[in-house]
Amino acid sequence: MNINDPIADLLTRIRNAQHARQAIVQIPASKVKIAITHILKQEGFVKAYKCVRDNKQGLIKIALRYQEQDRKEGAIESLQRVSRPGRRVYVRSDGLPTVRNGQGIAILSTSKG
Repeated sequence: MNINDPIADLLTRIRNAQHARQAIVQIPASKVKIAITHILKQEGFVKAYKCVRDNKQGLIKIALRYQEQDRKEGAIESLQRVSRPGRRVYVRSDGLPTVRNGQGIAILSTSKG
């Protein structure tokens, strides 16, 4: 399957799995997706993740975090991709907006990596 925007695919799979109240979601692996998942784990939005190697590109298994045991509300309220391949958004360091009045995170990339 040819995916034009792998980051948007990652966010959509997490959003859909959480909406369906699934405990674990599997995503095809890449270095960028692993890095984003690691940041989500560090910030406490997902319980855990595991990279599984196979004969292809590998998988990332992500254990989603919910507010209560019965999985009524997910830890992630919204996921949004601002800069897309068709519309790039460039911002200076002093012009970064706050996310949900400081209650959320923004994952940024720079030309340095």
